[in-house]
Amino acid sequence: MKELTKLDLTDIGQVIESSELVISVIGIGRIGLPTAVFFARAGFQTIGVDINPDLVKIVNSGQWPLKDEPGFQELFEDVTKKNKLLRATTDIADAISRSNIIILSLPTPMTEDNRPDYSAIEVVARSLNKLLQPYSIVVVESTVEPGYIENQLLKMIEGDGKRIKFGNNAGIAACPETANPGVILQDFRKVPRLVGAQDARSAKIVSLLYKHVFPVEILELSNCKTANASKLTANVFRDINIGFVNELAILFEKLGIDIIEVLGACDKKYNFETHYPGAGVGGPCLPVNSYQMLHSLSEANGFLKIIRAARETNEHMPYHVVDLLIEGLNEAGKPIKNSLVAVLGLSYKPDVADMQFAPGEHIINRIKQLGGRVRIYDPYFKLITLFSQRTERDLDGAVEGVDAVIIATAHKEFYSIEPGWLASKMNKKTTSSYPVVVDGRGVLDKRAAKKAGLIFRGIGRGGNC
Repeated sequence: MKELTKLDLTDIGQVIESSELVISVIGIGRIGLPTAVFFARAGFQTIGVDINPDLVKIVNSGQWPLKDEPGFQELFEDVTKKNKLLRATTDIADAISRSNIIILSLPTPMTEDNRPDYSAIEVVARSLNKLLQPYSIVVVESTVEPGYIENQLLKMIEGDGKRIKFGNNAGIAACPETANPGVILQDFRKVPRLVGAQDARSAKIVSLLYKHVFPVEILELSNCKTANASKLTANVFRDINIGFVNELAILFEKLGIDIIEVLGACDKKYNFETHYPGAGVGGPCLPVNSYQMLHSLSEANGFLKIIRAARETNEHMPYHVVDLLIEGLNEAGKPIKNSLVAVLGLSYKPDVADMQFAPGEHIINRIKQLGGRVRIYDPYFKLITLFSQRTERDLDGAVEGVDAVIIATAHKEFYSIEPGWLASKMNKKTTSSYPVVVDGRGVLDKRAAKKAGLIFRGIGRGGNC
């Protein structure tokens, strides 16, 4: 096996161009598997490692498991069936023993008290302490807070430093993933990659490697913590701005102002960046990244009010949606107790099968707490049991005869909802002559909804239209 970090840069370039390296991707989930496909597609023998034997079996059978990630099927078949450059295994020891580059693509979620949960990455780090081959490089694609690699992860892998010492006989780098679920292929081909490393040599090697694999700009940064800070800053910026427009939305409802009209006007100004209000901010990135940044601040005895304030506002939005529901039902002369409400959308973002930190769960639980009854429909979660009840087969069945509808996710299917059709479906069996719709994502035309006889509420849509 090539002793990668001992080679001079000219030889490293030749090794990369001739695809002589073996790559292990630890964690072949939403980001890890597409990453492994791209390395294999670039000609490298690539090993995907995962603790899930069923996933490993599916990958080795040549079946692309991420059905909501378009464009990968043909690429995946090329590297698994045709070229056989990608295989999967649960045997991390065997994979590491064969690899020059070990990419960590492991989940870094939150604990119940909103602290970073690095348990998955730390389990692997302790394995690397025993398994990592000298002169290889570890690349951390998992999103972690600034300083975590330098202050904690590095020491876990090095141990006493007698066998492995980063910057001496091994390298460690950060290249935080920047792809967006649902459009990963597009982002792999468009979004610049961030690279920072513990030493300049490792940074150059990883930059050359990623430039060979991904057809995008490679931004080589000073160190690991700068790369991770850059990733977090971009996402926390979005979380803060969404929190700002969510606060404005609540204000504008009281003032009778439509925030969509306001944002449309603001967007004409050259330095305004539009963010839209909504039923909540979910997913594995924005909420987690904000709390990672807050945790790094606490570790450094720092404090930023604005991040925490934005989180509080965004976490309140599912409950505000239910407040709008109650307001609409009151106008219809119905209490929320015993009202039947169809919640449309469980995914945290449109057109992906991913419910991580999605607002729909909070909306459903709150309605039930208040005595309401719920039907659930999401095109990506049909006829399964969630939140102690069965989800619906289709949109038609979900909305028939209900007292109210809440749009919690802006799936493409929901944009085809015609307010007149919706009103007629809801009116068939309901005891209320004025059914209620709460648009938590700006999907419906509020004037068309009112014309169809619906009591309309929308986030920031001027209250009663």
